[in-house]
Formats: sequence, structure tokens, C-alpha cells
Amino acid sequence: MEFEEQIEQLKGYLNAQEITLFRENFLDLHVYEQSQFYLSLSDNERLNLYNFLSPKEMADMFEVLEEEEESVEKYLEEMNPQYAADMLSEMYRDNAVDMLNQLEPATIKKYLNLMPSEDSDGIKKLLNYEDDTAGSIMTTEYISIFANQTIKSAMAILKKKAPEAETIYYVYVVELNRKLVGVISLRDLIVHEDDEMISDIMGDRLVYVNVNDDQRDVARTMQDYDFLAIPVVDNEERLIGIITIDDIIDVINDEAASDYSGLAGVDVDEKSENPFVVASKRLPWLIILLFLGIGTSTLISNYEEMISEASILAVFISLITGTAGNAGTQSLAVAVRKLADSDDNKRSFRKLILSEIASGLITGVVTGVTIFLAVGLWQQNYILGLVIGIAMLAAITIANLAGSFIPILMERIGFDPAVASGPFITTLTDLTSVLIYFNIAALFMNYLV
Repeated sequence: MEFEEQIEQLKGYLNAQEITLFRENFLDLHVYEQSQFYLSLSDNERLNLYNFLSPKEMADMFEVLEEEEESVEKYLEEMNPQYAADMLSEMYRDNAVDMLNQLEPATIKKYLNLMPSEDSDGIKKLLNYEDDTAGSIMTTEYISIFANQTIKSAMAILKKKAPEAETIYYVYVVELNRKLVGVISLRDLIVHEDDEMISDIMGDRLVYVNVNDDQRDVARTMQDYDFLAIPVVDNEERLIGIITIDDIIDVINDEAASDYSGLAGVDVDEKSENPFVVASKRLPWLIILLFLGIGTSTLISNYEEMISEASILAVFISLITGTAGNAGTQSLAVAVRKLADSDDNKRSFRKLILSEIASGLITGVVTGVTIFLAVGLWQQNYILGLVIGIAMLAAITIANLAGSFIPILMERIGFDPAVASGPFITTLTDLTSVLIYFNIAALFMNYLV
């Protein structure tokens, strides 16, 4: 049966109040398919669904839904408050925190007060960590053991705690004060003999992150080591949580969306279909770029006399500014990406800038020679071709320098380098390109008129 047919069949059971048939068929679906079914329901159908499923069953589905649909406040509000609180309690704590962070403080407090104290206390701790840090994306539902245990006793703990743990692929070894001293994989627990000691087979070469580390650094570490999970420690190296690969995938997606939003000068995650809301969020950038554009127009107006003497110069303004803008945007994209992947050190910054200047010179020379020949043949004026070619070389080189240097400067002063957006770089290179073009043209005016 096709999934669309299953959806219609389930809706039929739901609307007919056939609770047994509905539950049998719904719970057979993968949780992702359950979430897609949920999103297809009307308001009244969702209200019926809450009567058919337990908070635990809703939690399993909602953890996937949270990844698909950011606006969860509406769904929580239509549930009975106690039902919603119980559902949040059944979720893994890091996922519950992600969901609660989308709500108003008063609403968060309401749900926390309705939860069992053990769950609410654990969630409150995670809510206190700063956004975009390791603490804000970690979970406290992990399995830890001691080094002086046998494999057999460790397996007994693993079996007991596995249903509540977010992952069991890694088991962490701690001392009595919770200091992290080792890690052991599920594979090692299975293949070794029951009477062997954990201390003899655990790995003591530890890779971990601090609770205050930036989530981008955490993602980079997990990517470098190909971990499925990584331990999180406090300043005394005590184990306080773990970060799993599914959360890191979310971080990577969020960071990519943030970078792309910056490069485009818009919020690519904007969900609103209200044109006034969309316009209000795009207008600030457009107004800034408008005034920068006025600056370019004003600059061109200062060369009106030169253009009136050699009107052919006006033909190539957009060619030079457009090409330089494209080169600057390319350099910007490369710089933002390399900044995200590299360590914060002067050597890497210097290498990045020199690399972009060199590539700007190479592309500028090739482009300049090409336009020199093209204009020379087209206009039968190789002096004009030379002016355009030199201006193109200089404009592209400066654009590459700006596209690589501005993101570095922004990161140095504490801003997100991605906010040096493509439109901003393009408008900035328009100003510099026009200035370069007409100053070079001024040197050859006697040959252009």
C-alpha cells in the first residue's frame, strides 16, 4: 500500500473512532512517517489523535517532528497541558530543551511545574546553558561505569539503563567524583570475556569537549574523529553529558543555513508567507545597500565630464563592476567556508588572504587579457582595450582581497563573518571598481577622445 493510501486509511480510522485499528496501523509506521501523517491532519483530527496515543507514543513521534517543523507552540497549546508536559518528560532531554526554547518563559515554567521533579530539574540545568554551546545541545541521558568493574557487571548496568539512554554505542568510564577517565565501545563489551576488568580494555586516550565550547567547534571535532557521540565535561573534567551525531547534524544544517542567509542577505529559514512580514525583514539590508548604491552613482556623476568627452567609457562600467562583484562574492564564499573549517590563528588568516590575492591576480590577468583583445577587436581601439583590461585586473584583485579580508575582520571584532553578505560585497566592489576604472581611464584620455 502506498504511503498516501495509508494516510487516508488512518484518517478514516481516526475519524470513525476506530481506536484499535488506528493504533495497530499507526504504530507500525516509522516515526518519520508518523510525523508526516501528523502534519497532514486538520485541527480537529489532531485533537482526536491525542486521545488515541499515550504521551510516550507522542514523544517518540514529536522528536522527529521537531526536526521537521520549528513552530511547535501551536501543537503544544492545543494539547491538554498535563498531556503536553508528560510528553515532554518522555522525550530525550536535549530534544525537550530544543522544543521548550521556542516557547515564552512563562509557558516553559508552566510545563516544568507539571513535570516530575527529576525530569524538570534535569531540563532546567540544560536550559541554563548559553545558546550555541556544547551545553545547550548535550543530553544527560548516557551510560557510565567504573574502571574497577568486570565486563559482566558493566553489561548488567548497560541492559538496565539502555532504554533511557540516548545512545549505547559508547559507555563512559568515570571515577567516584564523576571525572572522565576512559571510554569503551559496545563492541568491546560484547567481544571480551565476562570476567575481564573494564580498566584493562577501556580506551584512556580521551577526546572530549568542554561544556562552554562553541557548537561549531564540537561539530568540527566530531567530524574529524567520525564519532557517533562525544563526552561533555565541566572545568574539572567531570562528565556531565554527551552530544550525539543527530544533534551535530542539526548544528551543521543550522550553521549552513546561517552562512547562506548571510551570503544572500536574507533569512533562508523564513517560514512566513505574509508579504509584509517578509518585506520588513529584508528591507534593512536593502536600505543599506540602496545608500551604498547611491554612493556609487554619486561617484560616477563626478566623472560626467570625462564620460561626455569619451562616451564609450560608459558602455563598460557595468561589465567591470559586475565581474568584480562576482569575483568578490566567490572569494567571500571561500573565505567564510575556510574560516568555519580552520583554527583561529594568524598564519591561517595570512595564508587565506595571500591565496585569494594570488588567485585574484591570476584570474584578473586572464580576464584582463581576454577583454583587452575583445574590446580592441570590437572597437578597433586597443588603447581602450588596455584601459578596460587593466581596470579589470585591478578591480578583480581588489574584490578578491575584500571578499577574503572583510570576513576575517568581522570575525576578529566578534561578528559572524557570513554577515559580510554577497550583496554587500558586490556593492562595495562597485564603488572600488568605478574609482579604479575612471582613474585609469584618466591616464589615457588623450588616446580615447
